[in-house]
Amino acid sequence: MEWRGCRHPSPSLPLWVMGEGEREREGNLAPLDFPSPLPPWDRGLRYLKTHYNLRSSPAGIRKKNANSVAAKLREMQSFFGLEVTGTLDEETYELMQQPRCGVPDVGEYNFFPRKLKWSKNNLTYRIVNYTRDLTRAEVDRAFKKAFKVWSEVTPLNFTRIRSGTADIMISFGTKEHGDFYPFDGPSGLLAHAFPPGPNYGGDAHFDDDETWSTDSRGYNLFLVAAHEFGHSLGLEHSRDPGALMFPIYTYTGNTGFLLPDDDVQGIQTLYGLSSFCHFIHVS
Repeated sequence: MEWRGCRHPSPSLPLWVMGEGEREREGNLAPLDFPSPLPPWDRGLRYLKTHYNLRSSPAGIRKKNANSVAAKLREMQSFFGLEVTGTLDEETYELMQQPRCGVPDVGEYNFFPRKLKWSKNNLTYRIVNYTRDLTRAEVDRAFKKAFKVWSEVTPLNFTRIRSGTADIMISFGTKEHGDFYPFDGPSGLLAHAFPPGPNYGGDAHFDDDETWSTDSRGYNLFLVAAHEFGHSLGLEHSRDPGALMFPIYTYTGNTGFLLPDDDVQGIQTLYGLSSFCHFIHVS
C-alpha cells in the first residue's frame, strides 16, 4: 500500500466565471461538458483555493483575475507532472476529483509553516474518538502500525495516552469539525494533519463521512494515517508519485509496507537515522 499519484478525478469542461445571475465564459480555459455537483469552474477554483493558495478578492473568488487562476493551474500542473497549459483541461480536472489528503501542496498556507519539527524524540498520541466503520481494536492497530512506519527509520518513539493532551491528538469528524478546515463529505478530502507546534500542532483529523477499512474497501485507515502522521512530524507533500507523502490516495495491497526512499530521506533530514536498519517492512 502507498499514497501514489492522482487527485480528485474530473474531465475537460467548460470553464465558467459564475456571476450572481449569469455566466461569463473565461477565454483562456478549455471548454467541457461534464455533469458535476458544482460547475467545473467553481470546483476548479475551490480546489486551487484549498490546495494552491488561490486568494479570493473582497468580492469573492468568482471575480478572480484570469491570469492569477492560470498561474495557479500551471503551478498545480507542474507539481503533478502534467502538461503545463494554465487551463482547466480534461487531465487537470480529472486529477482534481481524485480522493486525496486535505493538506495543501504548496507552502505559505496558514497552518503549516515550512521546516517545522518536534524538538524531542519521545512523542505521545491520543485517540480521542472512533469511527463506526471498524472495531476499536482495528483502529488502535491501524494507528499504531502507522506510527511504526516513521519510528522504524528515525529515533522517534510514540507512546499512547488515554487521557489529557497528547502531542498528537487523533480524531474523526465530519464537515466543519472545529478547526476551520472543513471536510467535504464522502471522497474528496480524506483527512488532514497539522505540523509540529502548540495547540492544533501535530493533530490529525479523519473524515468520518468516508468508509474506513483494513483492506481495499473504501479507504484503508493505516495507509491514510501513515501519510497524515508524516505531516504531524513536519513533512510536506512530495512530488514523487511513488512516495507515501504524495497527496493522492491509491490502494496498492495489504501485505508488507516498505517506506519509499523519498519519504525515508525526508523524515531523516528532520530527525536523523534510526539506530536500527531502516529497510524494514511494516506488516
